[in-house]
Amino acid sequence: MIAATGFAQKTVAVMGLGRTGQSAAKALVAGGAQVLAWDDNADNRAAAEAAGIACQDIAKRDWSDIAALVLSPGIAHTHPKPHHVVELARAVGVPIIGDTELFALAINALAEKDRPMVFGITGTNGKSTTTALLSHVLRECGHDAHAGGNIGTACLDLPAPHPGSVYVLELSSYQLELTSSLRCDGAILLNVSPDHLDRHGGMDGYKAAKRRIFDNQRKDDVAIVSMDDTHAQNICMSLMAQNVVKLVPISAQGMLSTGISFAAGKIYESNAHETKMRVDLDAAPALIGRHNGQNAAAVFAAARHAGLAADAIAAAMYSFSGLEHRMEYIGTVGGVRFINDSKATNADAVHQALATFENVFWIAGGQAKSGGLDGLEADLDHVRAAYLIGQAQNNFAKQLKGKVEVHRSGTLDAAVAAAFLAAQQSGLHDPVVLLSPACASFDQFADFKARGEAFRNCVAALEAPKEHKRPA
Repeated sequence: MIAATGFAQKTVAVMGLGRTGQSAAKALVAGGAQVLAWDDNADNRAAAEAAGIACQDIAKRDWSDIAALVLSPGIAHTHPKPHHVVELARAVGVPIIGDTELFALAINALAEKDRPMVFGITGTNGKSTTTALLSHVLRECGHDAHAGGNIGTACLDLPAPHPGSVYVLELSSYQLELTSSLRCDGAILLNVSPDHLDRHGGMDGYKAAKRRIFDNQRKDDVAIVSMDDTHAQNICMSLMAQNVVKLVPISAQGMLSTGISFAAGKIYESNAHETKMRVDLDAAPALIGRHNGQNAAAVFAAARHAGLAADAIAAAMYSFSGLEHRMEYIGTVGGVRFINDSKATNADAVHQALATFENVFWIAGGQAKSGGLDGLEADLDHVRAAYLIGQAQNNFAKQLKGKVEVHRSGTLDAAVAAAFLAAQQSGLHDPVVLLSPACASFDQFADFKARGEAFRNCVAALEAPKEHKRPA
C-alpha cells in the first residue's frame, strides 16, 4: 500500500466505496487522516464495513472540518448532473479529488533521489493492453515495475515506492478530471474518439480530461502521442508548439520521419539521421492487428525513455502473453477460432477487431453507447454473419439491415452456439467467432469481465460434431 500522507491529521470525506474508494480510505488512514466514508449502495457499505472501514452519511454532518472530498471516478462530477455530495462540497469550498491525486501527492512528497518513475497511459482504446505490455517489458528487462490504476490494482494498493521502482498507471478520463498534481515521467495518449461524452459535457470536455495527463511534465519527461486521429494529432501539435516536454510522436498508419512507427508488421524507430526496424511483431502472437501495432509503438517509446536497449524491448514483447478479454484467443473447436474481445465496448474498439480477421462470425450487443455501430461500415466486408444479443439487438439489427446477414440471438450462449454451427458449416478458410460487443455489459452481466468469462465457458462447453461413417 502507498500511504496517502497528504492529509495527515486532517479529516477527509470519501464518497463511493468500490475498489478505488476502499483503497483510498485505507491509504488515508495509513497516512494519518481521519476518514468519513459513504456509499449510496448498501452492499458497497457492507463490503467496506467488512473491510474495516466505518461508514457514516457525510451529507448529514457539518463540513466545516473536512479538508477534501475523495470521489469515486464512477460518480458524476460535473455532467450530466453532479452528485448531491459534490454540490455540497462545492457549496462549502471543499476540494474534490480522486485516488490518483492522493497517489500523486504521496509521490510528490518524496525527495527527488527517492522518487520512482511514473508512466501514465490514457486514450479511448488500447489503455489496458498498453499498460500490461509496458509493465511486462520493464519487468522482463529488470525493472521493479507495477501496473495499476484503471486496470486491476488501484494505484494506492500498489507496493510502497522506493528508489528504482516504476509505476505504470492506466488512467481514464474520469480519473484524470479529478487529478491536478500528477507528474508523469512518461505520458502516453493513444487515441481520442467520442466516448463518455455525457460525463464530460461533450467532446471538448472529454479531450480536455485526456489532455490533463501532460500537466506538470518537465523538460526531461516524455510525451508520447499518436498521430493517427485528428483529436490526438491536434494535442500533439499543441504540445510541440509549447515545447515544454520531450515529444515522441507514434503512428500505426504511416512512417514518421521522427518518432516510432508501425508498418507492415514491424516497429520502426526514426530520428533526423536514420530509420531502423526494431521489433518484428509477427513474432509476437499476442500483438496481432494494427491497433496492437500502435500499442507496441507507444510501449517501445516509453521503454526507450526508461533507458532500455531496442533488442531487449523486442525480446520482451515477443514473450508477452496478452490481456484477458481484449482480442484474447480462447481456442479452436472443430476448425473454428474463438476470440474474446469483451472489452471492446464501443465501435472504435470493434473496428480494430473486425479489421484484424477475415471470415468473421460476429457476436455483438448489450447496453448500447451513443452512436451504436456508426463508423463500422467499411469493416463489414469481413463479417459473414452477425449474432446480436441484449438490449441493443433490435437497434443493431436495423443498423446492419441489408449490409450483413443478421440473427437476433438474444443471449450469449445462443449466439455462440449459432455462430459456431454457421462457421463450421461455412467451408470458409479460418473462420473466426468473435465476441466484440460494441456495448457495455450491464444489461446481462456485471461487467465486461463477467461477459468474457461467460463466453469462455460457452466455448469450453462446445463439442465439435462427430463424424459418422457411412455403412459399408
